[in-house]
Amino acid sequence: MTAVLPSWLPEVAAGERHPLAFATVSGAHLYGFPSVDSDVDLRGVHILPAEEVVGLRTGEETVTRSWIREGVEVDLVTHDLAKFCRLLLGRNGYVLEQLLSPLVVTTSPLHEEMRALARGCLTRHHAHHYLGFARTQRRLSDRTGELKPLLYAFRVLLTGIHLMRTGELVADLTLLLDGGPPYLPGLVEAKRAAEHGGLPDGAPGGERLAADLDALTARLEDARDASALPDAPSAHDALHDLVVRSRLAGRPSGE
Repeated sequence: MTAVLPSWLPEVAAGERHPLAFATVSGAHLYGFPSVDSDVDLRGVHILPAEEVVGLRTGEETVTRSWIREGVEVDLVTHDLAKFCRLLLGRNGYVLEQLLSPLVVTTSPLHEEMRALARGCLTRHHAHHYLGFARTQRRLSDRTGELKPLLYAFRVLLTGIHLMRTGELVADLTLLLDGGPPYLPGLVEAKRAAEHGGLPDGAPGGERLAADLDALTARLEDARDASALPDAPSAHDALHDLVVRSRLAGRPSGE
C-alpha cells in the first residue's frame, strides 16, 4: 500500500456498471495525512437509467464495494445522482467534500455543473455536521488511544470553522494548521508514518488535548452563530432540473 495514489484508479471508475458523473478521492488522502498503509477511499455519483427508477425493478441507490489491487485496498461508494443531491441539500458535509475534492479520478460536464451549484447548498447548519463528527471522533480516540481519530477531530473542527467564516470548504488539514495548536504538524507527521499508531513521544497529554479540542469546538459554535452563510440552501430548484435532465439523457453529459 502507498500514500501515493495509484495510476490505475481511472480504470476503476471506467469499469462501473452505471456511468459515473464523477469519482474523487476522500479520506486521509483528501485530509492531508495519508500513511503508507492508508486505504484509497473513492467516492462518487452514478446515474441510474430511467427504467431503473420509474419501473418495478429499481436500481441500487448506493453501490459499495471493497477490494485489494496491487497491495492497495480500495473502498468505493457511489450514490445515484438523485440521492446524492438530496444529501447535498441537507447539512451533509461528507458529500460536499466529495463533490469538491481536488483529487479527481474521473469527471464530466455534469460534475462541473454540480460543483458550480455547491455554493448554493452551503448553510450555517453544516456546522452541526462538523460538531457531531468531532464528538464521535473524540470518543473513538478516548476509547482506542489511536492518533487517527484524534486528528480527524482536529480536522473537522478546523474545516468547519473555516467554512463558517469564509464560505470556503477546505478539507486538507495541512492547509488549516495556522488555526490549530502548535503541536498539530507533529501529529500529522506521526499519522503519515503509521495508519493506526498511537500518539508519538512528546505529544501533549490528555488534558491539554481535551482543552484544545474544547476551545476549537467553542470557536466553531461562535463562527456558526456569526456566519454570513444562509439558513437554507438556494440550489434546490437548480439541482432538481439537473437531476431530471441527466436522468432523461441517461448519461453524465451535463447537457
